[in-house]
Amino acid sequence: MSDDSFIREVEEEIRSDRMKSIWERFGTLIIAAAFGIVVLVAANSAWTWYTDGQATASGDRFRQALTSATEGNTDQALEQLRALQEDGYGQYPVLARMREATLLDNSGDRVAAVEAFDAIAADTFVPAVLRDVARLRAAYIMVDEGTYDDVANRAEPLAGDDNPMRHGAREALGLAAWKAQNYGDAKRLFDQIVADEAVPPTTAQRANVMLDIIRATGEVTEG
Repeated sequence: MSDDSFIREVEEEIRSDRMKSIWERFGTLIIAAAFGIVVLVAANSAWTWYTDGQATASGDRFRQALTSATEGNTDQALEQLRALQEDGYGQYPVLARMREATLLDNSGDRVAAVEAFDAIAADTFVPAVLRDVARLRAAYIMVDEGTYDDVANRAEPLAGDDNPMRHGAREALGLAAWKAQNYGDAKRLFDQIVADEAVPPTTAQRANVMLDIIRATGEVTEG
């Protein structure tokens, strides 16, 4: 036998002894750990299956409510949306609340719509972006239904230069100021909209129309 063969056999024997020693000391723990891994993988797969199923079911129910609304079955749609708010999964209960408020607005119950949007805006468990959307939606309704202060309480927090919803907030504030015959404030707000390079084209067009209307009153001067 060569020296190399002898050395390899000795190394293999040492490794075998070490493995035997390790197994005798930690075999039970190794088996338990392996079993735990299997259980965790199985549990994770079961949870994924469950959550996917719940999300799919809630999504189907939400689409059914939208279909009811599109077909003019407002009462049925509201009933479906309220049920989804009670036991829906994921973000669907919040989306159902938003859609309910929109349906209330479309059906003419604007007081209830504002209350619904305000409740969403005040709910800290709702994602911030949806809270801001609800706040802005309520502000637009209050242009017709309330005072300038009613609109400002909801829209002013969104009107800052770094807020992505500033264009809509400034438009709501501008319309409320124009309605209150505060033409100077209205012009300032619509000027801000037009001067903003990031403003959507349709919003800029509406702002320019309002500026023309304000100028036609003769109540403000350029500059």
